Amino acid sequence: MPSPILAHNAFVRATLTNFFFSLSLNGYVLLPLHVHALGGTDVAIGLVMGVYSAVGIVCQPLVGPWVDALGRRLFMVSGTALVLGASLLPIAFDSIGVFALVRALHGVGFSVYFVAMFSYVVDLVPAAQRGWALGIFGVSGFVATAVAPLLGEWIVRQASFRMLFVISALLGTVPLALVLRLGGSRPAVATAPAPGWARAGLEDVLQRHMVVSLFFGLGSGTIFAFLPTFAQSLAVATLSLFYTAYAGAAIAVRVFGGRLIDTRGRRAVIVPSMFLQASAPALLAIMGILVTRTSTAPVVPVLFLAGLLSGGAHGFLYPGLAALVTDLARPARRATAVGVFSAMFLVGQAAGAFLFGWVAHTLGYASMWTILAFSLLAGAALSMGLARPAPAAA
Repeated sequence: MPSPILAHNAFVRATLTNFFFSLSLNGYVLLPLHVHALGGTDVAIGLVMGVYSAVGIVCQPLVGPWVDALGRRLFMVSGTALVLGASLLPIAFDSIGVFALVRALHGVGFSVYFVAMFSYVVDLVPAAQRGWALGIFGVSGFVATAVAPLLGEWIVRQASFRMLFVISALLGTVPLALVLRLGGSRPAVATAPAPGWARAGLEDVLQRHMVVSLFFGLGSGTIFAFLPTFAQSLAVATLSLFYTAYAGAAIAVRVFGGRLIDTRGRRAVIVPSMFLQASAPALLAIMGILVTRTSTAPVVPVLFLAGLLSGGAHGFLYPGLAALVTDLARPARRATAVGVFSAMFLVGQAAGAFLFGWVAHTLGYASMWTILAFSLLAGAALSMGLARPAPAAA
């Protein structure tokens, strides 16, 4: 039986807005290949891709208290507009330094937009449906993740990377138009954050579920930053099947199993998903050890399987952890908690891009994937200690 939340016009509009916003940004998933063509090393790729997450680490915990105080709509609009403005730069300039700047501005814009939009959706959803609804909302981003690389590869082959950047900018106008029609579900309650917000945010960072989110981000960030060049080193011509498998698995998990987050509890889906996520880099490590560029081994099916494993884990982990975070937060601090949670996820992503870029450059991809797999196993073990709280009141 369809959920009443799908009949909620504001929820549907927010989900559609998120799809186009994500579609515009995900054109940049192929950026490592362009940076490499410009002469960038693995370290340079890590820096360009990692700065996006690094900026978010700083911005999201800071913007959260302001979203709680001033309301959601102002930040949804300003974040979307900033991403659109930044996406215009690569049309005129083509250098590694400019791409680092663009990704930094994307990081600011995404942070402002995401904290406000995610909090907006949480405001709309009853606690008893929160895990499932956040998963469905997130499906919009995964559909974009599946479509953008396919579209992007076709555009690059038919035209150029510059044309890809032009189309990404054009797509960025759509979410701006849509978000202007969304109302603020939680109006401004103050002119500034409440006293003590910084100390409360630091206390949030030390919570077990926040640290688990960091390990989750570590796996996600490393795979997305270095899989393109790893596949290229094995003479794989296209990566679209990996991204399609990743997004498809995450979507299927959320659509057909997302209610388990609410009916079985957050921890019941988080713990096995953390172990599942660790299996993907373990598979890539084995492939990195056994397969060479001139090997006849079927590399693409293994990449497809890695996409299924990591995507399936992601499908449960993000809404499960987000639901747990918002369950434990007071309604007046929802955006603050969302900001800290997302920042911890981005800390993991940035660490993956920065640190594992150095590991890949120094020790090679096989060692990098092996170290990542063991790191994620440590995070999975940590997740076994998560509490089983009752959902907070909506």
